[in-house]
Amino acid sequence: MGNTRKFTVRLLTKLDENSSYSNILLDEALARSDFDKRDKKFISALFYGVLERRLTLDAIIADLSSSPKNKLNHTLRNILRCGIYQLKYMDSVPDNAAVDESVEMAKKLRNPSLAGFTNGLLREFIRRDKALPEAKNDIERASFEYSCPQWLVSKWQKEYGADKCKALLVSSLGKAPTTVKLNNLKGTAEETLDLLLKEGMTFERSKILEYAANVANAGAIEKSRAYKAGRFHVQDLASQLCCKELDPQPGETILDLCSAPGGKTFTIAEMMNNEGKVLAFDLHANRVKLIRSGAERLGLSCVSAEVNNAKVFNKDLPVADRVLVDAPCSGLGVIRRKPEIKYKDPEELVRLPQVQYQILDTSSKYVKQNGLIVYSTCTVSRAENDEVVERFLKEHQDFVPDGADAVQTITPDMYGSDGFFIARLRRRW
Repeated sequence: MGNTRKFTVRLLTKLDENSSYSNILLDEALARSDFDKRDKKFISALFYGVLERRLTLDAIIADLSSSPKNKLNHTLRNILRCGIYQLKYMDSVPDNAAVDESVEMAKKLRNPSLAGFTNGLLREFIRRDKALPEAKNDIERASFEYSCPQWLVSKWQKEYGADKCKALLVSSLGKAPTTVKLNNLKGTAEETLDLLLKEGMTFERSKILEYAANVANAGAIEKSRAYKAGRFHVQDLASQLCCKELDPQPGETILDLCSAPGGKTFTIAEMMNNEGKVLAFDLHANRVKLIRSGAERLGLSCVSAEVNNAKVFNKDLPVADRVLVDAPCSGLGVIRRKPEIKYKDPEELVRLPQVQYQILDTSSKYVKQNGLIVYSTCTVSRAENDEVVERFLKEHQDFVPDGADAVQTITPDMYGSDGFFIARLRRRW
């Protein structure tokens, strides 16, 4: 088990130093390793747990240590983070094991005093009954408890109210479900789910969408026979609800202008019974290849995928019955899948609404009269969602909200899905 902790610390340090994507870094490292299933499960739990709780862990370290933050190098900090995380959040790990293994790793560092420092800090944490630091106010208390930056706690409280903010904080922690969209072109939902059962998976069907299900015990789900046979693709429930709001019909022409890796494109084509045209686009050629390969696996011949810049009008694209704009965003709705998102500098998010508006403005030019455009994001942020749509409607009198529920924010507490935003707008002339 000691090697698993060392392996995890090394990965976390690499993430700190190179700003990699956490899921890609971990998946590739585990694929190259010779750890057994049990060890890989422990590594994944510790890796994502430390990443998820990093702000809280660092606050505990600062509270217990007189050393300035910049005096702790990445490796030592991650040894301490892993040790504290095991003590605080992993009931299956004995306290002595968490401390002793952390001290052993610290001994391998060049400074001989660091082992004693590590031992003293972790044992002091135990003596304090593993308590969180004392908070100055409610915002800081929530920040410590849910390991969420104070700026984001304040933002959500201001924009969505205290109750919804707490729901967002609670749902930002823990493992997200693996949700799949069952391919209705390859058989009934029951037939596909029977295939999953035969491969050792379990599932819970959605109560609101016929072809959606949460899958467990899937392992590397892309290696399953059902996946290779095109029986399903992995897609969060909120994304499937987004496609439902677009309401594509057989025989129509649909544009998906920010498509890659293609999940919504695939669901749209399946909803159309593979009849009509689904034109999918992305800025990067390598991501366009992902759309093409996914469509081929699923048997979706109505899908074509090409490179296109969604911010720039392309006169060669046709007018469409329906247009989907799943715009690039801050990703604040998928924090539990990618915990590193919440540690971004909020200044990095300031430019996004203008980019999103530009894409929506350009995309609206492809919508035929009486056609629909759906603007969506996987974030929970008024500036990127409601305010972009409000600006668009103010400057485009030919578009109006389509229906009483045309603009909606989906939060994880509603359906167990990712956080998401959907706006359905109709062109009048």
